[in-house]
Amino acid sequence: MSYKGTIERYKKFLPVDDKTPIVSLLEGDTPLLPSARIGKELGIDLYFKLEGLNPTGSFKDRGMSLTISKAVEVESPMVMCASTGNTSASAAAFSARAGIACTVLIPKGRIAMGKLAQALVHGCKILAVEGTFDEALDVAKALTDKHSITLVNSINPYRLEGQKTGAFEICDRLGEAPDYLVIPVGNAGNITAYWMGFKQYKQVSITSKLPKMIGFQAEGAAPLVCGHPVEDPQTIASAIRIGRPARGDEALAAAKESAGFIDMVCDDEIIEAYKKVARDEGYFCEPASAAAVAGLIKKVKSSEIKKGSVVVCILTGHGLKDPDTAIKVTDEMVTIKPDLSEAEKVLFD
Repeated sequence: MSYKGTIERYKKFLPVDDKTPIVSLLEGDTPLLPSARIGKELGIDLYFKLEGLNPTGSFKDRGMSLTISKAVEVESPMVMCASTGNTSASAAAFSARAGIACTVLIPKGRIAMGKLAQALVHGCKILAVEGTFDEALDVAKALTDKHSITLVNSINPYRLEGQKTGAFEICDRLGEAPDYLVIPVGNAGNITAYWMGFKQYKQVSITSKLPKMIGFQAEGAAPLVCGHPVEDPQTIASAIRIGRPARGDEALAAAKESAGFIDMVCDDEIIEAYKKVARDEGYFCEPASAAAVAGLIKKVKSSEIKKGSVVVCILTGHGLKDPDTAIKVTDEMVTIKPDLSEAEKVLFD
């Protein structure tokens, strides 16, 4: 059986040619999982796009494959990114695959341990910045402007070109674009990329319609909803703890052009949805992914998303990226002696 990554699968829709060296971990082709319970409860035809099943556990691999490939094509000596976690893990892995040096800047103390572990094990250089993600990104931009280093954050257009393949896969699986695409919003590159992908597929008549793009930020990190930067963003969903989204204008344009919107949910709603997806659907997503589910539930109940609609919700990262949150918000274990009666007492009394 022949396996292909996103570049080989969708080469004719991407800015590559025969001279482009393809750096791939066989990313993409992630499942579009029909909802077992949440969709029925809400009265919608719901699917979850399981982006946490990409090689490094998040959607970032789609864009990183193309971005690192293009960096190798121009013989860049090093790539660099600022990251709340998933980008660092992906950049480190694909750089290791390509044999190119990689440096990541992280906001010190504001990155989930699962993601930090990935960046460390792949051997990249890590700089912990005493500040926010946005401040780390400012340093990364200054360094890459001054030196021969390729910036691989979503400011890099190849990131979006790669990430748009998620939209292609949805249309290929459903045979049409959904009525709504629901997605978490942090640095705002992913919602922008999906909109690019849906529009491109419509241009070549692979889909006859476009979805309404619905994005959700965390209440403590919602600059696109509040209408101004958030200098010290706060949320349990570390992947979207961003106060100055690099692709904010494009994300707002995508929402407006598609007749959709961007809104916010609070941390309590995120955690409730986080546990609900795990317990009702059997899939473990990271808190940022759950922001989209929390928003979806809220908007169906308020009739802003119509019952009977086909909805795809993007679960951007795997829950094992942030095991500390799972342990913190779920029930503690019950310790017993190795005794039948003790076990029965806990289970049945």
